[in-house]
Amino acid sequence: MVLQTIQTTQLDIPPGMIHLGIGQPDPLLLPLALMKNAAEHRLGHDDGSLLAYGAESGDGYFRLALARFLTEHYHKPVDADDLFVTAGASQGLDLICTLFTKPGDTIFVEEPSYFLALNIFRDHGLNIIGLPMDEGGLMVETLEERLTQHNPAFLYIIPTFHNPSSITLSTTRRERLVQLSQEHNLLIVADEVYHLLAYDTVPPQPLANYTDTGTILSIGSFSKILAPGLRLGWIQANQALLQRLVKSGLLESGGGLNPFISKLVQSALELGLQLDHLVNLKTVYGQRMVFLSAALRRHLGNFISFSEPSGGFFIWLRLPEQIDAETLLSEARQHNVGFQPGVRFSSQQSLKNYIRLCFSFYDTPELETAAGRLADVLRNHR
Repeated sequence: MVLQTIQTTQLDIPPGMIHLGIGQPDPLLLPLALMKNAAEHRLGHDDGSLLAYGAESGDGYFRLALARFLTEHYHKPVDADDLFVTAGASQGLDLICTLFTKPGDTIFVEEPSYFLALNIFRDHGLNIIGLPMDEGGLMVETLEERLTQHNPAFLYIIPTFHNPSSITLSTTRRERLVQLSQEHNLLIVADEVYHLLAYDTVPPQPLANYTDTGTILSIGSFSKILAPGLRLGWIQANQALLQRLVKSGLLESGGGLNPFISKLVQSALELGLQLDHLVNLKTVYGQRMVFLSAALRRHLGNFISFSEPSGGFFIWLRLPEQIDAETLLSEARQHNVGFQPGVRFSSQQSLKNYIRLCFSFYDTPELETAAGRLADVLRNHR
């Protein structure tokens, strides 16, 4: 009998490879003990409703616990009735596409944008138009101009610690964006999964704080602040928008999304376990960001350019114009180092001399080794 490896997670990394393209938490930081405590606490209530079909919006007690947690971090009261439970941010985004668009519709995204979100939009047959960014985030004046030419189904934006650029949309632009959404009846889908991962600054208030305008769907997730395998997230919006989700055929058939796990996370919230874990993650990731930034500057010097992020997972690295990152990636694999080429984040097949590096998956020794290997690749390439 031939023994073969049985894969149990999404990742299948070759031995010896350090893949800085992986935008996931370090497996050693996944909170097994925390979840064991939360499960023992919740199962100790001896409540059989844990295993029943869930309420369409999500368990009411979980949403109350989540609302209290978000109120503390968003610095504005969050109403549990304005929260809708999802099976992760990706599933929430897919559900929004299902209910708010049809094939052939136009949507706006930032350029660059999260490459896996772009894949979801393509699955739905949407026409994707990229809008430029600068150091202040989405260039809102360009959005205003494009709104005179197109009638998009929605704008998809990652306003805080953007993926891949780590840029945060300024307060002034957030306020103008909300104004434009009302003036043009523009639906904004705000992917705010990194908002709680601020390391050394306090970001502007989330777009979730503007949901009373009736034009914003804010997506959150426990994948980045607790564990991705939970497949648990939320959408925050006003009642008119949430009712579109609640009354979907998917929920009528299967009930609310991920009811069992949401009850375990309810205990993690109520016991303060989530808060403690978040504080630790921010410390660890902040240290790794500083370390990788220093290692890149030490090994690569003036050959590259980037800005150190103040939160999130990513460093957005600019290479010289003549270098194609996809070509470079094939050479990098021979040196056992990986990254995400910038073109994957482009709706226009541009950004070919950019790469996205992630500092969340590896500890500092691996980050140092990876920076050295990347420097070797670039020297050989030149």
